[in-house]
Amino acid sequence: MFGTLKTGDKGIIMNISHVSPLVQRRLLDLGITEGSEVCLKCVMPFGGPIMIESNGQCVGIRRKEAEQLEVEKI
Repeated sequence: MFGTLKTGDKGIIMNISHVSPLVQRRLLDLGITEGSEVCLKCVMPFGGPIMIESNGQCVGIRRKEAEQLEVEKI
């Protein structure tokens, strides 16, 4: 889960099946798939979204959806 990563940490997406199909489709369209390497760029305060970088692009994801992604720290 992204909760285990700190800003600047890298991880590999292990499972995206726990998020809604609409979010899965958006992630796949952006090239974020199972096995993708991601870097946690920043966490917005007050329960706001998180910014992750994957394949050279930054993407904002709602925190509740990011918590449903299984990520293994590397």
